[in-house]
Formats: sequence, C-alpha cells, structure tokens
Amino acid sequence: MASDLIRYDILTQDALRQVIRKVIGEVAQTGLPGEHHFFVTFETRHPGVRISSRLRAQYPEEMTIVLQHQFWDLNVTETTFEVGLSFNGVPERLLVPFRAIKAFVDPHASFGLKFDVPETEGENLAAAEAEAMPGLLPGEEEQPGLMPSPLPPAVVEHKEGSAETAEASAEGEDGKEGAEVVSLDAFRKKNG
Repeated sequence: MASDLIRYDILTQDALRQVIRKVIGEVAQTGLPGEHHFFVTFETRHPGVRISSRLRAQYPEEMTIVLQHQFWDLNVTETTFEVGLSFNGVPERLLVPFRAIKAFVDPHASFGLKFDVPETEGENLAAAEAEAMPGLLPGEEEQPGLMPSPLPPAVVEHKEGSAETAEASAEGEDGKEGAEVVSLDAFRKKNG
C-alpha cells in the first residue's frame, strides 16, 4: 500500500487551525458578533502553553476555556493567542499555542473542530516554539510575581444568572454536546 509522504493529515489540521486563528483574530479586533461564543480545549502540557502553576495542577493534561462574556486583552499572533479570563472573579492570563488546541466549538453556529495533538508533534515542536515565545522553558521554575495568581476552574455565567463549570456548560440539556464536532479521523484513509 502506498504511504502518504505529503502528510495530508498534518496539512489539513494546520489549515483548520488557521481558521481558528482567523476567527479569534477578528474577535480580538471587533469583539464577538451576535451570540457567538467559543469553547477552546487545549493541552496544558504542550510546549509554549503559559498558565499558572495552580491551574496546571488542576488541569494536568487539558483544559477548556470559554470566550463569551468575561474576557479581555485578547491578542493573537501567527502561532498563539493570549487572553485574560476571570476564574471565580479573579483575573488570570493564559497563552495558548494554536498547535495545543484539541477542540474548538462555537455552539451558536453548531460548528466544531477536533484535533489530534500527537506526543511526537509536541516533542518535535518544543524547541522551535520555546525560541519563538517568551515564557518558562522545561525545567525552569516560575518566578514569583511574573505569572498571574492561580485560580479555581472557570465558571460560565448564563443570562439567567445560573453558573456552571465550562465543561458542564459545553453539554446540552440532554447531556450531549450542543454542537457537532468533526473529527479528522472520519476523513482519513484507513491503512490495513
């Protein structure tokens, strides 16, 4: 069987991450249009992710954030986005490389993307992303005062005044996802 030397799977994921970069970049400039809002799930261990040590302890593998009502200072670069969020009323700054994103959902548009973030990809990118982004390198210790204070999980506030965690809010009333998430595995050619 012929092998894919071009790696269409990686090219497709990179192209779809550019969609996310473009959407978040437009929101950074003009704000969220209408009722659109985003759930962004990312790997907290991925090289280049900057979150407080307490959030990293609470979410050692992945974390879902919500960009809806309470966020500020959204900045987008070619490879990352940085945002201020409120976790139980206390401000926090997060820096997330687009390659660390595992899922992106806009429930208002019933749009979702799911990505593979293979361990080997993260290991190969560690040196390049560490050079491109300021922050802690593997093995470095956090300096007091340089990182925002650690906080508990994000809480999503709804118009009705109720509150729930971001992960619970991502589910619909029946406990299922509110938006359809497309996995790239569905489009891959099966070898074997």
